Amino acid sequence: MGESSSGGTWRRAGFAGAAIGVLAAGAAAGVAVERLTVGRSVRRKARLALDSAGPYGGLRGTPGRALADDGTVLYYEVDEVDEVGAGDRAEASARLRRLFGRREPAPVTVVFSHGYCLNQDSWHFQRAALRGLVRTVHWDQRSHGRSGQGVTQAGPDAVPVSIDRLGRDLRAVVDAAAPDGPLVLVGHSMGGMTVMAFAEQYPELMRERVAGVAFVGTSAGKLHEVTYGLPVLGVNAVRRILPGVLRTLGAQAELVERGRRATADLFAGLVKKYSFASKDVDPAVARFAERMIESTPIDVVAAFYPAFAEHDKSASLPALRDLPVLALAGDRDLVTPSSHTEAIAALLPDAELVIVPDGGHLVMLEHPEAVTDRLADLLVRAGAVPRPAAAGTEPGES
Repeated sequence: MGESSSGGTWRRAGFAGAAIGVLAAGAAAGVAVERLTVGRSVRRKARLALDSAGPYGGLRGTPGRALADDGTVLYYEVDEVDEVGAGDRAEASARLRRLFGRREPAPVTVVFSHGYCLNQDSWHFQRAALRGLVRTVHWDQRSHGRSGQGVTQAGPDAVPVSIDRLGRDLRAVVDAAAPDGPLVLVGHSMGGMTVMAFAEQYPELMRERVAGVAFVGTSAGKLHEVTYGLPVLGVNAVRRILPGVLRTLGAQAELVERGRRATADLFAGLVKKYSFASKDVDPAVARFAERMIESTPIDVVAAFYPAFAEHDKSASLPALRDLPVLALAGDRDLVTPSSHTEAIAALLPDAELVIVPDGGHLVMLEHPEAVTDRLADLLVRAGAVPRPAAAGTEPGES
């Protein structure tokens, strides 16, 4: 009887963990387990092989720490322009010519903000492409990656995270990692919302230093209308009970995490469904995404979730009208549908709107070159990397 009770607890924890997997990927319902004909031990060995051989997420820069105004320690890394080794200069020159059509980029710092339940490594491909060519800052949002748990989200007086709080965190990182010089701000999903909050709260800094902004797979509001590709009635029912369920599960974090590990196959299927649209995603990339998402503890998921229903920054976007802006999304994003990106572009008529075919929520991992090339175009439009001189014309000539 004790064994049966224990088994029931594990099953409940497993399904709770699976539900958290859906949330972490940005959805609120189940999906069938893939590859039922493949044995669990085979799948487990395949995951271990991908973990040991996967080349993604291993790029590291000069580490630094910023202190948020509530005392939370925010971890960031800086990749400087001159950090390309002598043996890599030919390869860097080839990347420079492909991306920008010139040899020396102008001084700029590109600050990358990641999404919910991810970390700075989610920008792996863009970081690799720009490495040594443009100064970049990659940071982990509070309670994610290597950053500390949000101080105001801990203890008996804990409060949920707000998007405005994340905007202030970004300011702390900018002050520490890029205190002067022009900036280009890039945000994916929650990271894009962070950039919107930053822009709303620090208009003077935006006018004086920000040379361009990129929104990738994000939203300016109305996230309560997203159905995640599921029946509306079911999604609405889940939304009504979800905050309470998350709070309860957050108080049983250890049990939920054990359950999530026990349902790893289902979790992997959920991550793939809500992260990617392509059928031929590199298994190593899919596993890379899975590892980032599964590393986010349930109490962090619970602390951040309410912020999305409250998020509405559409009124602040017109302040970006005078800046070069990129608004990009995958056409089959189930988490922040491309219609939300189109709504951002509608408020910013001069923004470059890019909808990537066969792209899901993690479009920067799924179609890295499409995203990187558009970011390079943004740097050109922002003046961070001047346009190549016309044939037969020396720089500076008209």
